[in-house]
Amino acid sequence: MTDPAEPAEQTPHDDEHARAAGSAGGGEHTEGADGGAERLERAVRAAEQALIEFEVAVETFRIEVDNFSRLHHQRLGPMYSRLDELDALIAEAQAERTGDPEDKRRADEARALVMPMPGVEELFGGWLDSDGLSPEAADMLTGRPVSPPPRVRPSEAARRLYRELARMAHPDLAQDEHESDRRSAFIARVNTAYASGDVEALTALKAEWEAGPAPEEPARSRSEELYARLEWLAQRKELLVSVAKQLEEGAIGQMLKLAPDDPDRLLEEIAEELLTRVAEKEAKLAELARG
Repeated sequence: MTDPAEPAEQTPHDDEHARAAGSAGGGEHTEGADGGAERLERAVRAAEQALIEFEVAVETFRIEVDNFSRLHHQRLGPMYSRLDELDALIAEAQAERTGDPEDKRRADEARALVMPMPGVEELFGGWLDSDGLSPEAADMLTGRPVSPPPRVRPSEAARRLYRELARMAHPDLAQDEHESDRRSAFIARVNTAYASGDVEALTALKAEWEAGPAPEEPARSRSEELYARLEWLAQRKELLVSVAKQLEEGAIGQMLKLAPDDPDRLLEEIAEELLTRVAEKEAKLAELARG
């Protein structure tokens, strides 16, 4: 599991800001103010890069959680369903043998747990995105084969390309609304490719960005604007900390903590455990059938 650790604090101390204003009088004041603005601008750029690194970590973890959830349901869902069915069959066989009303009640409860009617969230959970149905959902509804994520964690090559693209094209680096919209649309495509671990698509996106219009170099900002930028970056970081905490404290996040180095192997281990439980319950059911 990728640990979305907080970036190092980049905001300069207030006393340094005060000293950066320069001493009173003539050219010395101008030179000091210019030097302070340069240092402040460097601090803003460092904070921007730190925030991007943090966003990459949080997005990587979000994708791991999402992929693990989908793979968990796809690979292990049938086993859980089989266990529920076996529990119902065992309870029904036991009730038939004893004729006890309490056993009959337990059997009815066990049968009610088998394939319950899903709610809307369960039917469409994970299949809706900002544009409506996700590609997987569209494939499912049109009869085309659904392509699940091949693994929980994208490959090292995919992660490297994603990090490079985030550094180059992140919307937080935009200096005007038009440029921010262009970057946001591009990063949305990058996120889609990264979620599926598509190295070829990420490589093509990198070439596309490098060949596209280079963002204009921003003019030197005033100190007040730079301070405001630092404040916004700090607020954005706090929001990401909250998102990361929610992911880590969720059920899937907790499971991923059990296998931080190889989450795909964790799925295999759970599957092996479920197969053992299925075999035990099938043996018990056979024993009840023999009377």
